Amino acid sequence: MDELEAIRVRVDNVLEEFLRAESAQLIEISPRLGPLTDQLRFTVAHGKRLRAAFCYWGWRAAGQPDSDAMIKAAAAMELIHSASVVHDDIIDGSLVRRNSPCAHVALRDAISDAEGREAGGIALAMMLGDLLISLSGLLFSGCGLPGSYLQRARPLWSVLGRELVAGECLEILITGERPDVDEALKVARYKTAKYTVEQPLHIGATLGGAPPELLGTFSAYGIPLGEAFQLRDDVLGVFGDPGETGKSNTDDLRSGRPTALMSITMSGAEGVDKKELERLLSHRDQLDEADLRTIRDIMTRTGARERVESMIRERADRAIAVIGQARLPDAVGSALTRMVPALISRAN
Repeated sequence: MDELEAIRVRVDNVLEEFLRAESAQLIEISPRLGPLTDQLRFTVAHGKRLRAAFCYWGWRAAGQPDSDAMIKAAAAMELIHSASVVHDDIIDGSLVRRNSPCAHVALRDAISDAEGREAGGIALAMMLGDLLISLSGLLFSGCGLPGSYLQRARPLWSVLGRELVAGECLEILITGERPDVDEALKVARYKTAKYTVEQPLHIGATLGGAPPELLGTFSAYGIPLGEAFQLRDDVLGVFGDPGETGKSNTDDLRSGRPTALMSITMSGAEGVDKKELERLLSHRDQLDEADLRTIRDIMTRTGARERVESMIRERADRAIAVIGQARLPDAVGSALTRMVPALISRAN
């Protein structure tokens, strides 16, 4: 087992034990909360633990040794991610995630009133997302690291929350408008990129007492890599195989998400392609598989897909170059370099 896989296993073990204990306390309040606790554990299970890994390597980059307490602190990042996924699926109206019903769909079964199941499922999922955010703070503060270490990193959690909410709200505000590539990239940066790579690295490094210049290095590495990660997600959202991605490949189109891929497609489409694209997007909530194939073909003919692939490669190369020039411990540099393809070459 390599070190990246070992970190994933350790984070999984921390989360399983922590959520088992928290679920038991919820059940003590009322056994009727069972569906919520089941979904709590299911939502957090089986992740890649990328954000926890970045947080851990930020700590190690500051010259700190391996630490079970740090693994617990890093695991808190995964609860933030799970909360974001739950809320995002509600906002997008997604039905499937990881080849299973999204939380707001699965929780409908807990509602006894047949007419109120859809609204009730959404309400329970909103509370689940809020609970996950609360639990992330609890796990972080109780990880076992010295209080002075935790204190210096606490302000960064406020930054993470502010920027994540800003990115999500910005996407909501511009959804349905003609997408602009610069705005799409700003959404990607604040909704996903920063909390996936840059901010976990910053939190881990700050916990370890890193100097400001190391945080600058991690921004130079983390922002382009995080953007590449979201751009890959945008491509998978249209061209991905649902059997591999675990989610629908029409959700982004039906919800009118303002992606860079769609922006470039709309700018490049001409003549018949432009008219057909406008026609299809005018009833995007009714798109079927044939419509999806047509949109894919237009994206390919306009060169939009290849341009986004080029943007992904350019950002990944930039991130790797930063690590190559940085003075990092060998294990850290190696891990951060190897994590680049894990983020951009994935199929899910």
